[in-house]
Amino acid sequence: MLKIHNNLSRQKEVFTPITPGKVGLYVCGMTVYDYCHIGHARVLVVFDMVVRYLRHSGYEVNYVRNITDVDDKIIKRAHENGEPMAALTQRFIDAMHQDAAALGVLPPDQEPKATTSMELITAMITTLVEKGYAYPASNGDVYYDVSKFDGYGKLSGKKLEDLRAGERVAVDEVKDDPMDFVLWKAAKPDEPSWDSPWGAGRPGWHIECSAMSTDCLGNHFDIHGGGLDLQFPHHENEIAQSEAATGCQFVNVWMHNGFVQINEEKMSKSLNNFFTLREVLKQYAPEVIRYFILASHYRSALNYSDQNLDGAKIALERFYTALRGVETVVIQNGGEYEARFCNAMDDDFNSVEALAVLFEIANALNRAKADHNGAAAIQLAGQLRYLGGVLGLLQDDADVFLKGGAQNTGGLSDADIDALIQQRLDARKNKNWAEADRIRDELLTQKIILEDGAGITTWRRG
Repeated sequence: MLKIHNNLSRQKEVFTPITPGKVGLYVCGMTVYDYCHIGHARVLVVFDMVVRYLRHSGYEVNYVRNITDVDDKIIKRAHENGEPMAALTQRFIDAMHQDAAALGVLPPDQEPKATTSMELITAMITTLVEKGYAYPASNGDVYYDVSKFDGYGKLSGKKLEDLRAGERVAVDEVKDDPMDFVLWKAAKPDEPSWDSPWGAGRPGWHIECSAMSTDCLGNHFDIHGGGLDLQFPHHENEIAQSEAATGCQFVNVWMHNGFVQINEEKMSKSLNNFFTLREVLKQYAPEVIRYFILASHYRSALNYSDQNLDGAKIALERFYTALRGVETVVIQNGGEYEARFCNAMDDDFNSVEALAVLFEIANALNRAKADHNGAAAIQLAGQLRYLGGVLGLLQDDADVFLKGGAQNTGGLSDADIDALIQQRLDARKNKNWAEADRIRDELLTQKIILEDGAGITTWRRG
């Protein structure tokens, strides 16, 4: 029985889909003006894990992840680069897709873009104006009137009077209330714009997601996700817009993944303390980064460091070392292990406890190999591959992963290493122990770790 922590109720709840057997899930995607950083990678991996497990549990999932391809930052970057906005956004959309694929993130079922959703957006704003929840201002903008929506603040727990007290209203303020937020921005010179009942302009950020999510999933759907930084004001404003426009509850379950931190400070572009995923991929295999993200519960803070990534690499090496040399037959029945794995994941997608079950399987696999119990080893390896796959892990060939794969960009080649290992085997055969030790030490300096078995020597990159 799956339980999910619902940030709307602030407690774990038994998940009950609106339509039995089906799940509608919407996640706020990237604003595409730069490459993905580790914070984006966490959102991609976390909700990919959620989708994979929901499907493993038998649900038919309609996963929608939008793209924001018009925005102040995008327009500013395009002007700085001297290129059309569409060229800039397409380049970074392509890069995002490449980065997501590298991390083993499955494509969403639908991926709407703001620029192709203008009719939906203007229609929703029109409805809000007609219902009295929004108003055109003297400067050509259209604003949402938060005072008209009784439930404002129910997701974040914030109160309007407290928020107003913290706001300073400028002398030329055109809003009726300092907390009112923009739905439509009047066109400015040299900016892209679209026609609307209020003149040329472009949408505010919040209304995009309300229009796209309800179009793809209906006025009322199961789960809405995103990073914790979006809870207020973005998701709070989505609720206000959507429920005012449709007259029904917007979303049943709100999920937010925790921040990525560096030195206990939130990673963000505004603080200039972020690493792009592409930078990190130069040092670590994609599956190492995925494991690093899943090794912390999705709601907790994720502490980025080389030490933690190195720990993720060591953990994966333990799995692949156990799988090495065992026939790969994926067994779609994990037995008792699968039951415990699912118990962990049913507890608010507890990937940390689920990984602990995988380690138990790996330990049992190592014992079976040591006991030369081939049948048991094949069975356990199949279970490990199967349950690892539910998390999007352990999909690589064991030898390829342990020998470095695509991340081996320098140093000794595989052929060089194999040749040195053969020289060492020859030295040992001739009882030239000093030469055998010298070759082992030489390989260690290149971070090549040898593992002597029954008549064979295997190796991995450390």
